[in-house]
Amino acid sequence: MFTNAIVRTPCKNMIKGLTSSTEGPPDYLKALIQHKIYVDALKSCGMEITTLPPNDNYPDSTFVEDAALLTPHCGIITRPGAHSRRRETNSMKRVMTDFYDDIEEIKSPGTVDAGDIMMVGSHYYIGLSKRTNTTGVNQVIKILNKYNLTGSTIALSEMLHLKSGLSYLENNNLVVAGEFTDNPEFQKFNLIKIDDDESYAANCVWINDYVLIAKVYPKTKQSIEQIGYETIELDMSEFRKLDGGLSCLSLRF
Repeated sequence: MFTNAIVRTPCKNMIKGLTSSTEGPPDYLKALIQHKIYVDALKSCGMEITTLPPNDNYPDSTFVEDAALLTPHCGIITRPGAHSRRRETNSMKRVMTDFYDDIEEIKSPGTVDAGDIMMVGSHYYIGLSKRTNTTGVNQVIKILNKYNLTGSTIALSEMLHLKSGLSYLENNNLVVAGEFTDNPEFQKFNLIKIDDDESYAANCVWINDYVLIAKVYPKTKQSIEQIGYETIELDMSEFRKLDGGLSCLSLRF
């Protein structure tokens, strides 16, 4: 069960955020509304929310997930792969001291975006991507081992982040899309396969028996509900324009 979440209100400069999208810049005011509804959804799942103020120095800073990995035993400050995001971790470290006695940090030349890390019980799958390098992965695994947790590496060739195409919904249920669909590492799970035309919806979030999913992906919604989950649909249109998904907008622990 998750009891806490950390979020950050989008800043006006989010329109200058990193993106590979061709949909144009996000609508800031619309993004604020969508973010508020997202936070309300977290609250409805029983979460206590810590909301950080907007920071115009870092256009992508609303995507707090990349700045830290929060485990049951320690917090890990990452070192984002994009240079423009490196200093987002400074304020995150200060917040984490309210919740953790043990805080570890990824050191140069390692890079890690925590959007590349998926927790399955006490094991963590870590994506080797354009944002997360081998040195960073090895540091994460060493830290996890220190706290009797384990980690393993998954190579990416297409997705931006590991969790762009994977979401663990507990009870051995794994949402999977794109390049991960036939990966031998994941065949031991009950796979909920997402069609290519709804691949964005593979980034969903399990919170205390609810599943947050992006709106307007009916096949994904049906597939998740068929195995017994109650879903909460959220409009993510403005965050999608910055390659962001549901998991990106909060740190849940």
